[in-house]
Amino acid sequence: MLRIKGLDVYHGYVQAVRGLSMHVKEGELLAILGSNGAGKSSLLGTLAGLNKPAKGDILLKRKGDTPPSEECPQRMKGDTPPSEECPQRMKGDTPHLAETEECPQSYQAITGNSPEKMVRLGISLVPERREIFGSLNVLDNLMLGAYHRYRSDKAIIPSDIREVMEFFPALKDRENELAGTLSGGLQQMLAIGRALMARPKLLLLDEPSVGLAPLVVREIMSILAQLKNTGVTIMLVEQNTRAALKVADRALVMERGTITISGSSDELMSDVKVQQAYLGRARVQAAVAL
Repeated sequence: MLRIKGLDVYHGYVQAVRGLSMHVKEGELLAILGSNGAGKSSLLGTLAGLNKPAKGDILLKRKGDTPPSEECPQRMKGDTPPSEECPQRMKGDTPHLAETEECPQSYQAITGNSPEKMVRLGISLVPERREIFGSLNVLDNLMLGAYHRYRSDKAIIPSDIREVMEFFPALKDRENELAGTLSGGLQQMLAIGRALMARPKLLLLDEPSVGLAPLVVREIMSILAQLKNTGVTIMLVEQNTRAALKVADRALVMERGTITISGSSDELMSDVKVQQAYLGRARVQAAVAL
């Protein structure tokens, strides 16, 4: 769904992301792990349009594209045949393969787009500090998540709100309560629900477990697993490594703005470096030895 190539991001003179290249598969939950200052939030902020990259490309799979025909990767199936032979194929060449994940015609460049445009393209961010509107009630916060859809599909927004409430039943009886009076866990649920109101195809979450009790963290992670099962692609930045790896399909470790380790969740859970740096097993083993 998403491809990033050679991304550089700066905050002033400080480089937060260094030559980062990665991809996100459609329908997966990808965890981004790492210590403070590793560049995780800067990466999500760039994907959401909050940071402008100094270098690199961000490519998003086009909406509703059908695979290009085998004869010409620039022509969609069912299109009127071009009047001339495909310019990318010489006579006698082997026909181009049908679309693969590398096919450039399937993607659109979204590098440097504004946050508003990123939302319209299907990318929604749940920021680390939630950034809910505390002086507005729960219902108004949810409705603001669909601000860009008022003209096109205003009629179905109420049904979307009901669907969000199904995911977060704890919010059902609090529609008229001020968001600022909610507990931290409920505010996090509201922030995720607001992002879902934009109908994203890629949901970005920045440290959703920060400041929450362990029971609430488990509930949030369970909800993310349910969201993934509905087809939403999720990028999860999380310092609670154990919780993230339990729900993620795949994970990456960032250090100093670049990716140093990648693999399936099971692979990272058993990786010695990850265990020592993020799971605390080296400290536990040392304590037992003493």
